[in-house]
Amino acid sequence: MTSAVIPAVQSSRGYSLRLWTFVQRLGVSGCCAVAVLGLLVLVAIAAPIIAPYDPNFPNLLIALNYSSAEHWLGTDALGRDILSRLIYGARITIVGPGLVILLSTIIGTVLALCAAWCGGAVDTVISWVLDVLFAVPGIVFGLVAVAVFGPNLFNLVVGLSVAYIPYVARVVRAAALRERSLPYVQAAQLQGQSSWGIVSKQILPNVQPLIVAQAVSSLGFAVIDLAALSFLGLGVQPPTADLGLMVKAGFDSMMRGYPLEGICAGITIVAIVWSVTVIGDKLTNNARSM
Repeated sequence: MTSAVIPAVQSSRGYSLRLWTFVQRLGVSGCCAVAVLGLLVLVAIAAPIIAPYDPNFPNLLIALNYSSAEHWLGTDALGRDILSRLIYGARITIVGPGLVILLSTIIGTVLALCAAWCGGAVDTVISWVLDVLFAVPGIVFGLVAVAVFGPNLFNLVVGLSVAYIPYVARVVRAAALRERSLPYVQAAQLQGQSSWGIVSKQILPNVQPLIVAQAVSSLGFAVIDLAALSFLGLGVQPPTADLGLMVKAGFDSMMRGYPLEGICAGITIVAIVWSVTVIGDKLTNNARSM
């Protein structure tokens, strides 16, 4: 019994030590950012439970009401509860950019590893494609996707995913080239290991912290791009609750003396962007110091 308990205790202590080390590296600002982002994610996940009203149900009889016991943040121009729309809007503002970064990170990492390992013509062609993509602003890809396939969240995610590929690929390629020149790669080749095995089991794990850091850092820009395109009416379409749409609607309401919708949606976007930017900076610094 004792022999079975000791390894469990040691494992628990090792985990606690790693967690404490991670917290120390994050610092006060990093921990605050994690707390803010974690709270927003929990609120978004629990939206069907905690939202007091249907976010898309209009009631013109209570349109543009100020804060009250029934509607803590008031109602918008169609009488919809602003707090409920804020809670549901956070889901799209987190999930949409998250999908953009997930797709671009996967594709960008694959391209970067292929370029770094194969070299020669393959590296030249991939680097040229990445340079071309990098020269075009991300929001332009979103506009093109919407113009060709129509305005909705899926098309916007696909368009922005293409735009964000070089942001990840260029960083991963540089790190993979550095790893490829190290002695352990040459030793693995002499042992007869396959190229796939070396890249997937040795090079990829070593550049993984940098991949995660770059992905998190890019997430803030994706949030801004998606919110901007939704503000222009090219992303999520009404009546779906979205923070970008709420900023646009809130701007119109603000001119009529009801500023809460736009202010609250803007603050939520700023909180998301700030938290992921701080976390990304901390992860990047930690990855470079490893």
